[in-house]
Amino acid sequence: MKPFIVLLTLGTLFGAPALLSAKITRIVEKTFTVQAGGTLKVQTSGGNIDVLTGKDDEVHVTANERINADSEASADELLKDLNLTIEQHGENVTATAKYDRHGGWSWGSTPVSVSFTVVLPHRYNVDLHTSGGNISVESINGQAKVRTSGGNLKLDRIEGEVDGGTSGGNVSLREGTAKVRLSTSGGDIKVERAGGEADLSTSGGNIIIDSVRNRLTASTSGGDIKATIEGELKEDCSLSTSGGVVVVKIDHSAAFDLRAHTSGGDVDVEGLSIAIEKGGLRKSSLSAKVNGGGPVLSLGSSGGNIRVRSK
Repeated sequence: MKPFIVLLTLGTLFGAPALLSAKITRIVEKTFTVQAGGTLKVQTSGGNIDVLTGKDDEVHVTANERINADSEASADELLKDLNLTIEQHGENVTATAKYDRHGGWSWGSTPVSVSFTVVLPHRYNVDLHTSGGNISVESINGQAKVRTSGGNLKLDRIEGEVDGGTSGGNVSLREGTAKVRLSTSGGDIKVERAGGEADLSTSGGNIIIDSVRNRLTASTSGGDIKATIEGELKEDCSLSTSGGVVVVKIDHSAAFDLRAHTSGGDVDVEGLSIAIEKGGLRKSSLSAKVNGGGPVLSLGSSGGNIRVRSK
């Protein structure tokens, strides 16, 4: 009988989380009348945040509560420990969700997570934080501050300063018209168009910039950097990687000072008029004036080739 008892106990033990893994969803919605130019602040510890644009005088917030419960009664009990606040302060709107573990939670994950979907005016600012999900912002004319500890950042056209970071995902920006600062500790960064200054960094992925028109600083500890610089260099730019290649495309008429060095490959320039000062083509380092010189373009790699091409 003893072996049977042990098996029954283990079956009960491992069966309990399966029951609790059932998902029950509750929806909470609120709508506020606002003037354009306000700020949306959202903070949640276990869900996604999606921001869309809609009417010019309205903010509509939808909170999607996902509860690990096997019955409506159990869900009601778990929701007693959820602090959900959605409120207006002048032209600003705040939405927060925090689950206080009443008596502890033995199965490891928080039994209640809340994701927010917000529709707001086009001219509005956002300040978004989640520790366990993705963040997306469709298209706003305002500043965007976005942070997640466990998901991806997806940003559409942002006509204002962008400050975004994640500790565990990829970052993408379709277009930023002002200063952009993006970072990730565990993924890639992809920028289609940056009209202002761009400061990009990742500890574990590639960086790709399809078009940048201002100062660019990009660094990665574990991937490649590929960038296209439009027009003249307005300020010094720096691109460096510890584990990949660096490829830069630039207008053939751009004037700048090139400083390139690699410990694991060689440096090559094609389609540009250069005057070599130190090092040389197909060597590990090259210092040269391109089209008479100008701002400094600094390129570095510890593990790959460096390529500079005209576009």
